[in-house]
Amino acid sequence: MTLDRLEDSRDFKKVTIEGDLVIAGGGLTGVCCAIAAAREGLKAILIQDRPVLGGNASSEVRLWALGATSHMGNNNRWSREGGIIDEILVENTFRNKEGNPVLFDMVLIDKVLAEKNITLLLNTVIYRAEKKDARNISGVVALNPQNGTEYHVTGKFFADCTGDGTLGYLTGASFRMGAEDRTEYGEDFAPDRKSYGELLGHSILFYMKDTGRPVAFTAPDFALKDVEKVIPKLQNPNYFNVGQQGCKYWWLEYGGRLDTVTDTEEIKFELWKVVYGVWDYIKNSGKFPQAENLTLEWAGLFPGKRESRRFTGLYTITQQDIIGQRRHYDAVAYGGWAIDLHPSDGVYAPGNACNQWHSKGVYQIPYRCYVTPDIDNLFIGGRIISSSHVANGSTRVMCTAALGGEVIGRAAAICAGRGLLPADIAAPENIPSLQESLVRNGNFIPGLGLSVPGNLVKEAGITVSSVLELDSLPHDGTWFRLDYPAAELVPVADKVPAIVMTVEADEATELCMELRSSVKKENYTPDRTDAVRRISLQKGMNDIRVDFGVSYDSPRYVFLCFMTNPEVRIPLSGRLVTGITSVFNHINPAVSNFGRQTPPDGIGVEAFEFWCPKRRPEARNIAMKFEPALDAFGAGNLKNDLWRPYLGTNAWVAAAEDISPMLRLDWEEEQSISEITLFFDTDQDHAMESVQMGHAESVMPFCYREYRIFDSKGNELFHVRDNHQTVNRLKLAAPVPTRSLTVEFTRPEGDVCPGLMGLDISL
Repeated sequence: MTLDRLEDSRDFKKVTIEGDLVIAGGGLTGVCCAIAAAREGLKAILIQDRPVLGGNASSEVRLWALGATSHMGNNNRWSREGGIIDEILVENTFRNKEGNPVLFDMVLIDKVLAEKNITLLLNTVIYRAEKKDARNISGVVALNPQNGTEYHVTGKFFADCTGDGTLGYLTGASFRMGAEDRTEYGEDFAPDRKSYGELLGHSILFYMKDTGRPVAFTAPDFALKDVEKVIPKLQNPNYFNVGQQGCKYWWLEYGGRLDTVTDTEEIKFELWKVVYGVWDYIKNSGKFPQAENLTLEWAGLFPGKRESRRFTGLYTITQQDIIGQRRHYDAVAYGGWAIDLHPSDGVYAPGNACNQWHSKGVYQIPYRCYVTPDIDNLFIGGRIISSSHVANGSTRVMCTAALGGEVIGRAAAICAGRGLLPADIAAPENIPSLQESLVRNGNFIPGLGLSVPGNLVKEAGITVSSVLELDSLPHDGTWFRLDYPAAELVPVADKVPAIVMTVEADEATELCMELRSSVKKENYTPDRTDAVRRISLQKGMNDIRVDFGVSYDSPRYVFLCFMTNPEVRIPLSGRLVTGITSVFNHINPAVSNFGRQTPPDGIGVEAFEFWCPKRRPEARNIAMKFEPALDAFGAGNLKNDLWRPYLGTNAWVAAAEDISPMLRLDWEEEQSISEITLFFDTDQDHAMESVQMGHAESVMPFCYREYRIFDSKGNELFHVRDNHQTVNRLKLAAPVPTRSLTVEFTRPEGDVCPGLMGLDISL
């Protein structure tokens, strides 16, 4: 028994923690920042004010994490974010392909706890910042009411990944809130603040459950009444049907005309009124008998936020950077979500709940957006980076933000190792070291012509058991009727091969085929038609050969397009090949894709068509033969530093009949190998939404699951089983002297030609 006598006052228990990088905020940005820093050897302290990690992606909000892939509803092929966020999403798909948000919490906490250099403080709220002078932070003070402990956390560098910019605000860094006028940055899409509003609002989601028996619901007194009258979108089937739940109710939004930081509690109570009013409407209006057995399983306890403070950086990204896909010398990340602005009246606004306008491809994000000029040892990450309100409509999404978290973590390590400040990294002579670190760890930086130094693969002779010469995609017995256009997206380096195939016509008709490419060769928007062929078909089966007679002066992807004709069916192939996909000029209303983007005049956005893939298991290639065979899969691809398809497959792919693919590296002189990194194809074209959507497979079919590595004496260095990850980093206990390395792969099951995307071998 403990007896504590009466005192005038007491203090909380005080604990002091010292680290190299202090990260405020445990959303996906903060998580990726902490993991990156820890793996670079820094002592990272991750402070999160919630009981779980993930922020908007956690089980407390349950929004799916997404980025440039945009539900596979735009033209950004093979654009899923790389590095640590890729590792997280691939792991989540492996463990949780059904999209359970509670299991996603588990994946995140497991990743963080696995890093010995991370000190994790959950349920801990930063309420004061301490500075050693006007331009430098010395520490933060934070309180955990769960354990009654006040933490004094000191560090060399600090990262604000809080979403609201709490640390930047407390330390006096400059920021802005709300929409800018068009004249500020010359952005034609800048909204009229009086009619459209200032800010994006908050949302609260809800889940329902079928109990198998009738369930009654009595609405609380605070629930919104007459929701049919005050929420126009309940009459719009594009937004509402009784069978949807969770993220589908993102449009239950409010707060865009308030202060989305200080008015959050007021916004939350209004959204609770909306949620319970809508549920009352579903259960008790009498219009939805199918809801009789449904119960409200979960409703968010606090809102997910879209926008609040945006901090001033060394560079401010704007609409023109996104739509024009501007190049930056200090590019370190990229985005690809649409510029996605919402009316500030949110759920109560008439018309569309958002206006989404896409660029023709992904765009670069410069490092300077992550550094404030006001505080010397502070990084800014997540949705608070230096952007205009318009650009924030794209850069704010979670996977894009997570890329920035990894950027900060690795930049902090460079700063610590070289005695630099965050702003120093932006110097042209310093930025390559950060870019190299990012690429070496599986990140993709579009448009960056970077050769990572020290990779011994580039000095090696490469021998492989076989190389795929893709002469055909065999017909699997299924067909696609050309109710809308379809295309096979294939890489070419010079002349486009002729294609041979069998098509079926209901009546005598004409098939129109087009060869299309992108004006910007790195894009996947077929905005240029390079040749047209019209083929007369007879009723029934028709064998056709089409030669477009076109050559290109540099590698790129082209579209072999079959234009709309509902009287024609084309054959499909179940064979999956790294770097090859079919796409369709169809619609995906979830991301404002109606087959073609047709913006109004004067908003600074381009018109173009969307050609997008289907999801597996529905996804198929188009069955055809190539004359000559596509030559895009050689082992020479392993000598570049592109770990995904981009302008070409960038992969070594073994022949379809090679059941035991083998690769051998030989050096003229003996090498002392310390580390081997392999980059596998986990289908960067597949949008790995973290929750709710669900996925067809737990392991991407293009990924090698098992392989062995041997030295020149035949000693087995590694035997990896059950791989499902993109990046496999294998560290030897002690350097191994060898003049060769041999990698033997076990081919995955199914009709699939998997690719090895890259190798990085270090002394």
